[in-house]
Amino acid sequence: MPYNELPESRQAELAAAAPLAPATPLFDWEGCGFDTRQVHAGDYSDQNRGARVPPITLSAGYVFDSFDDSVARFAGESQNPIYSRQGNPTNAVAEQRIASLEGGTAAVAVSSGQAAITAALLALAESGEHIVSTSSIYGGTRILFGRSFRRFGVSVDYVWDIDDDAEWERAIRPETKAIYTETIPNPRNDVVDIARIAEVARRHGIPLVVDNTVATPYLMRPFEHGADIVVHSSTKFLSGHGAGVSGVIVDGGRFDWGATGRRYPLLTDPPRPGAASYLDRFGPTAYAQYVREAVVNDIGPSLSPFNGFLLHQGIETLSLRMDRHVENSQTIARWLTEQPEVVGVDYAGLPESPLHELAQRDYNGRTGSVFAFTAAGGIEGARAFTDGLRVFSRMTGIGDTRSMVLHPLTSTHGSFPTELNERLGITPGLLRLSVGIESVDDLLADLRRGLDRVALLR
Repeated sequence: MPYNELPESRQAELAAAAPLAPATPLFDWEGCGFDTRQVHAGDYSDQNRGARVPPITLSAGYVFDSFDDSVARFAGESQNPIYSRQGNPTNAVAEQRIASLEGGTAAVAVSSGQAAITAALLALAESGEHIVSTSSIYGGTRILFGRSFRRFGVSVDYVWDIDDDAEWERAIRPETKAIYTETIPNPRNDVVDIARIAEVARRHGIPLVVDNTVATPYLMRPFEHGADIVVHSSTKFLSGHGAGVSGVIVDGGRFDWGATGRRYPLLTDPPRPGAASYLDRFGPTAYAQYVREAVVNDIGPSLSPFNGFLLHQGIETLSLRMDRHVENSQTIARWLTEQPEVVGVDYAGLPESPLHELAQRDYNGRTGSVFAFTAAGGIEGARAFTDGLRVFSRMTGIGDTRSMVLHPLTSTHGSFPTELNERLGITPGLLRLSVGIESVDDLLADLRRGLDRVALLR
């Protein structure tokens, strides 16, 4: 019954009753669903004068409350920031949100995906030490390993068959400090059995670092499969709009740095006489704290708070976008297999893929929206196809709301020897697609325009 229709005595009784106190806002989102956490985790509106959207904190430094407060902050005993090279309140929203979605203990946001990979691995390996990587990874990461890491004195070897124990044994050395892989490698969508590699890593007492850029935590959470550290080029799907560059490192908090047979002195040894180690000080977030304080702070790949703002704004719609990305990709991949101008399609979600069983088991058949296909006619076919497109953007990058196309052999893999590209399957006719969220009929029509040009070459 409406209030104004109640008897006057009841209205008076209600008016005299003490009003209920407003409910306390929820800030601990543990146990809430993925869609709820992608919107709310890390957001503390009461700290922002009630602003519903976390503000952009454009400040290089932060005032100490007192002499003792400055001591506490530099000792790592306070979560309040010191300087934006280490951390920023705007970026902290994205860090906490991504850590929640991945199921990690802490995250560190940096200036790019390459910065995330670099910081994550340099926190583990010093000059003279070694990393093992699976062979199928993003071309830019191979360049990073072969050029800059080599100059730092950190060597990298590759494993081609992850099911071959003998190959792992040959690759892993006493000085090996990390194993690196990607959940869904770029560009060929050759999904990886993370649990299998985690088994190798555990056997050797080595942390497993996984790039989860293409899958995102919506499609795959590597920690649930045995990974220890996750990295992202959050420029891509986590942001989704292509307007800002960023990267993220997530600590799983489960690797026992003190018990492994390999030494990680940067984490387990006191940094100076009389000081406690990072492991003793921070426990399950020790690795993340070390990355923040001793790698990102020292080298300086800090994330602009404006790009941090763009990142956590993008994350709010991650699951909605990923559903459309995958739906469009599955439709397009199936359609491409039926076109006479297409030699082959590399998409693990297809039933005819040799990786289909793994894709079903670990990814529910939803293997993202970055994959490759091979156009007939080699490089001339690839050129004709690319130049015939009007909706797909001809550009580098992946994970945008917009669909994109790239020719790996002349771009991301252009500096590699011919023999290496052949072994990686990077052929003259191979084209990488990053499928966006446009209407799929428009995308199919655009792909047909490109293939019509290929047909003219035959």
